Amino acid sequence: MPAKGNGDSRVATAPVVFAGLAIVANLVAAVGYIVFHDGESRAAASSRSAAGAAPAPGAATVNSLLQRRSRAVLARDRTAFLATVDPSDQAFRAGQQALFDNLAKVPLSVWRESLADTRPAVAADDGWTGRLRLTYRLRGFDRRDLVYTEYLTFDRRPGAGWAVSGDGAAHGLRDDPQIWSGGGLTVVHGRRSVVLAEDGAVADPAARTAELRDIAARLDKGVGIVSGVVGDRWARHVVALVPATEQKAEELAGDVRNLGDIAALAAVTGDEGGRGTGEDRVVITPTAFGRLTALGRHVVLTHELVHVAMGGARDRKTPMWLIEGLADYVGYKKAGVSTKAAGHELADLIATSGVPSTLPGATEFAGSGESLAAAYEEAWLACRMVAERYGEDRLVRLYRTAEAEPEDSGDPRLQDRALRSVLGVGTDRFDAMWRAYVRRELA
Repeated sequence: MPAKGNGDSRVATAPVVFAGLAIVANLVAAVGYIVFHDGESRAAASSRSAAGAAPAPGAATVNSLLQRRSRAVLARDRTAFLATVDPSDQAFRAGQQALFDNLAKVPLSVWRESLADTRPAVAADDGWTGRLRLTYRLRGFDRRDLVYTEYLTFDRRPGAGWAVSGDGAAHGLRDDPQIWSGGGLTVVHGRRSVVLAEDGAVADPAARTAELRDIAARLDKGVGIVSGVVGDRWARHVVALVPATEQKAEELAGDVRNLGDIAALAAVTGDEGGRGTGEDRVVITPTAFGRLTALGRHVVLTHELVHVAMGGARDRKTPMWLIEGLADYVGYKKAGVSTKAAGHELADLIATSGVPSTLPGATEFAGSGESLAAAYEEAWLACRMVAERYGEDRLVRLYRTAEAEPEDSGDPRLQDRALRSVLGVGTDRFDAMWRAYVRRELA
C-alpha cells in the first residue's frame, strides 16, 4: 500500500515517521514508514536518579542472570527461563510464562538481553530496576541484529540469589513494544513470509488461523509480482505483524495515533547501532484490514511489498508521486480492476475542477479524504503511463535515479534531472503528457 509525505524528525528516542495512504475498494489504506531508535524512554530520562534506594546488584551478576535467560529462550528451555524469575509475584511470573511461550514460537536465531546502563533507571525500594538492551534476529528474515530497550527489576531472594522480580511498568518506564509481549501469539509460516499475530479475543481460532494463512499466501504471491516488476534487488522475504487491537498497532507503528481506516503500515526497525537502518516489518491493523475485500487485501499487501522492495522507509529523495505511484501500479497490475473503478475519485475531481496542472507533491500526500485519494490516483496513472510508453524497466530506473539524486525530495531539480536522464523529457513536457493521458483514461 501507499505512503505519505516525509515525516518530521523528532527527539532522539522518538521514531521518525513516514506515512502514506492508498485507495482500495473505497477504503483508505495506509502504509507508514517508521524507524525505531535505540534509546531510553522519556519516562526513564525524567525519573532517573543518581542512585536507587534499593540495594544494587553488580553488573556482572545482572549480565550473568540475563545470559541464562537468553540461553533458555534460544534452547526453548521453559524451566531454565522461569528459574530466573522470582516466584513470589504470581501475576508477573504468569506474564513471564506467557512471554516465553510466545518466544518459543518465533523463529529466533539471536536473542540476547544485556545491561545497557549500570545506573538504576529509577530510584525505588521495590528492587533494582535497570535499562536493558534486547537484541534479536529472526532466522531466514533478518540480515542484522535488531535492538530495542526494555526494563526489568531485580531483587535478592533470601538464600537464592538475585532474580527478575518485575518490569518498569510500575515506575512509568515503557519497553519498546513487541508483538510477543502481552497475550498469546500465533505464528504462521509462508514460503517467503512469516506472520506473527496476537491472539486477542478470538471467537473462532480456526477461522483466525485461516485468515493468517491467507495473509501469508498473499504476501508470498505478492513477492513474485513485485519482483517481476522491480527485480530481485531486495530480500524477497517479509515479516508481517498482526496486533489484536488498533492501540497495539499504533504502538508497533511508533505511536502513530488515530489509524482509522489505515489497513497496514510498514516499519523499519532499529539495528545494533541504533541507527534505524534495520529490517522491514509490515504492521496490519485488525479492524480496517478486516473490512477489506479479497481484492483489497491483494492490492494493499502487494503495495506494501513494493515499499519494502524499494526501500521506501529509507527514501528521502524520490518524489512522492513516484513512491506511491509505483506501489499502486504494481498493486493494481494483476488485480483486474478497471481504470474507472480505481480512478473514480480523480474522475470526480476532474468533472468539477478539471485535470490538475501538475503532479501531486508532498503537500497533497499529507492531506486526507477525497483529495488524498485523488493524489494517489494521479500518481498511479503517472507511473502507469511511464510503464506503457517507456516500459516497466525504465519506470523502475526512474525511481532509482531520483532516489540517488543528491538533493532533498523537495528540490524540483531532482525530478527534472531524473526525468531527462531516464525518459529524455523535462518536467513541463512530462506534466503535459500526463495530463493528456489522464484525460484519455478518465474523462
